[in-house]
Amino acid sequence: MRLLAIISSTLLVPATSSAAAPDFDKDVVAVLGARCLDCHSGADPKGGLDLTRRDAVLGKKGSVTPGKPDESELWKRVASDEMPPKKPLSAREKAVLKEWIAGGAKWGTDPIDPLAATTATRAGRDWWSLQPVTRPKVPDVADAPNPIDRFVRAKLRDNGMSLAPAADRRVLVRRAYFDLLGLPPTYEEVEAFANDKSPNAYEKLIDKLLASEHYGERWGRYWLDVARFAETCGYERDQVKPDVWKYRDWVIKAFNTDMPYDCFVQEQLAGDELPNANANTTVATGFIRLGTWNDEPNDPNEYKYDRLEDMVGATSTAFLGMTVKCARCHDHKFDAIRQTDYYRMAGAFWAGFIEPGPREHLGGPDAKALGHTGVFGWTDRGKEVPPIKLLKKGDPNRPGAVVEPGHLSMISALDTPFATPPASAKTTTRRLQLAQWITNPKNPLTARVWVNRVWQYHFGQGLVRTPDNFGFTGDKPTHPELLDWLASEFVQGGYTTKRLHRLILLSETYRQSSIHPKQDEYARRDAGNKFWWHAERRRLDAEALRDALLSAGGNLKLDKIGGPSFAPEIPPDALEGLSMKDNAWKASPAMEQGRRSAYIFAKRGLLPPLLTTFDLPDTTLPSCQRDVTTVPTQSLALLNNPFVHEQSVALAKRIGTKKERKEQVTHAWRSALGRDPRDAEITAALAHLEEQAKTFANRPTPDLDALASLCHVLLNTNEFMYVD
Repeated sequence: MRLLAIISSTLLVPATSSAAAPDFDKDVVAVLGARCLDCHSGADPKGGLDLTRRDAVLGKKGSVTPGKPDESELWKRVASDEMPPKKPLSAREKAVLKEWIAGGAKWGTDPIDPLAATTATRAGRDWWSLQPVTRPKVPDVADAPNPIDRFVRAKLRDNGMSLAPAADRRVLVRRAYFDLLGLPPTYEEVEAFANDKSPNAYEKLIDKLLASEHYGERWGRYWLDVARFAETCGYERDQVKPDVWKYRDWVIKAFNTDMPYDCFVQEQLAGDELPNANANTTVATGFIRLGTWNDEPNDPNEYKYDRLEDMVGATSTAFLGMTVKCARCHDHKFDAIRQTDYYRMAGAFWAGFIEPGPREHLGGPDAKALGHTGVFGWTDRGKEVPPIKLLKKGDPNRPGAVVEPGHLSMISALDTPFATPPASAKTTTRRLQLAQWITNPKNPLTARVWVNRVWQYHFGQGLVRTPDNFGFTGDKPTHPELLDWLASEFVQGGYTTKRLHRLILLSETYRQSSIHPKQDEYARRDAGNKFWWHAERRRLDAEALRDALLSAGGNLKLDKIGGPSFAPEIPPDALEGLSMKDNAWKASPAMEQGRRSAYIFAKRGLLPPLLTTFDLPDTTLPSCQRDVTTVPTQSLALLNNPFVHEQSVALAKRIGTKKERKEQVTHAWRSALGRDPRDAEITAALAHLEEQAKTFANRPTPDLDALASLCHVLLNTNEFMYVD
């Protein structure tokens, strides 16, 4: 027993020495912040004990008696391992608290700021993504004029690695077409680039693609994922949101015209509050009300706060890469976001729920309030707004203290309340102030998040591989200096996304092959390709796949840009089980069916099965990175889906006019794969045609059916489905 007592007393000696009392702000706060304050702080601390405030800890009813650990309730609970309940403090942590109390419990900063510094369990305001964007020095790397390559090659060099060789020109042109347009190049376009010997051939190709009106359809679709775009309300009735397709068209046009990103953000959050506000900028505010809407909620008051949460969550995820909505009920468990921050940000949208008058036009303002007809957007009229109150545990039935609307405190340099709107303002201007805060050049998140998204869509993964989470539980950047350099360059370059595309696409890093001479060795060392030592082979996403199938069949109609959406044919089986299946889906006329997939009617309760099979995302929440699965149902869909068979037959009819079978085979390869077949492929294809013609001998058109079978095979190949 005596030995046990000696060991126990030894373990409780602070690491510094018993002669030096623990420093409160450094040592004591580190223990409390990491182990206690998650529960014992905030608006509704557990047990009513707030350990961040001196008067609550050392006051008359406090839990600490200075100089007397054994009489201090805090120490008793800690010493007995009662607190923290799931994982008691270590001997070292106990020693810090005991020595602090024994030494007089001297207090420091009051109240304690638990979010000031990062600990082992959570991020503070010193977290990497909350620090100012710097412009790091570009590494000194020979024969690398593009700064991106110098950053990437420097890290590869430090690890004894190198880039893969440059991709074949025919591979590269296909990659660039799908990346920028989401469309396959024609055989003629591939050959033209492959045979262009001019020194700036590749630069001309990129400039041509960036100038295409189809660029906005590709990149606008990426943003619609992030914005949780759909054209119906969800829930049982899943009503159509009238004119919401105009928001989609606004996004596409914004990309095509290379709208500066700061304007892109501001119009979506406050297009009705801008000095140049008009119907078009008000259309952009459709972003705010793209979420689901329930016309018969069980508790209307609670549902109001759920919709508010959607707006806060979508805004913070899309533009800041942070999960602010997690702080609705309590201080964020992992990031430097207080519960009060959530309600400060929610205050920007609060007036839209309060203003009297006719507002329930599918959960938002009507045409009179918006000031425009045919617009599905958001606004709030009037400047007198009841205060928003913090909800204890997020419960609308437990309102707490009033919270003044303002900016998030996690970025100290920009932590300010909202200003009073000028006398001439027709709205609260809170959303405009929020948008200006987000796009402030000193905001360290906005540019980092956007350049990371652009990088992700070009490379398959971001420099930060959790594009919706730049917080504690997200990944840290693979190349933090490169991320900051790109963010700085983006802001200094006027927030132009096309300029960013060009910088990335002209790099050797982007143009390298997907196969490395040292593939096996490098894969063992860096299986996740975090050093970017080769290009990633990527499967076509759902929309690019459908468009490529239409293109191969000669049925893709590119002439109609924008306008109301179309409804593609859906197999009857997909309607089984719906309560109102007869009225659930009405396909558009056949002449509309060949439009690009970006214009498919997005019905929340019934997304096209072929597209969902290939990972079309759910539209309820922002989707910042689509799943990429490889499952048997995808192969089955390509083999059996009527739409795929229709394109196979259409392709066969296109090339069936060629008299010679060898010529038919050549044109099948050119139409489907953008290249000429190899000799072995011609031999195999001719044998296939002969065999299938015998199989279909009893049909009216055996030769056409055999050719359709060959085309179907090509549309099921990995070469058709993947981009190297």
